[in-house]
Amino acid sequence: MVQFATQPHTLEAFLQLPATQPASEFIKGQVTQKPMPQGEHSTLQGELVTVINAATKPGRVAWAFPELRCTFDGRSIVPDVSVFTWDKLPTKPDGTIANIFTEPPDWIIEILSPEQSTTKLTHKIVHCLKHGTQLGWLINSAEHSVFAYYPDQRFELLDDPEMPLPIPTFAQDLQLTLGQMLAWLRVR
Repeated sequence: MVQFATQPHTLEAFLQLPATQPASEFIKGQVTQKPMPQGEHSTLQGELVTVINAATKPGRVAWAFPELRCTFDGRSIVPDVSVFTWDKLPTKPDGTIANIFTEPPDWIIEILSPEQSTTKLTHKIVHCLKHGTQLGWLINSAEHSVFAYYPDQRFELLDDPEMPLPIPTFAQDLQLTLGQMLAWLRVR
């Protein structure tokens, strides 16, 4: 983990710092570095981005990104997976994708790592929901579950491997169960 001699007190000061690997986030005036992804986390993240993009990119509906910095409402976060509807994608004047995203994702997905706090990840998801995100997932592969969070402050625990996972309305062509997602972790 990168330690800074002095903690920046503003978002602007944080954004001037050199990038860290893994990424650092600025939440409520505090800089924290995300843990280095491990096998299960990386597998789920990569497969989710691939599956979501296969269902949403061809029709220019949405685009899923791994580890994308999203800076809005005084915070700068890096969700494990950020999905943006096509109409919210920031672009440069030539029509190519911009580097800076200043809106919350339409769908935020966090994958719990062993050293992460469920509460902190939930706060990040809820903050996004308060600012326009349509759906948040918190995946806990160790407990074979997904918490789904909705803008109306409702949430549900999904732990039945056969039950379809909730999908935002813009991505209804995507069908995925918890069992299918957890099967990505199987090598044999």
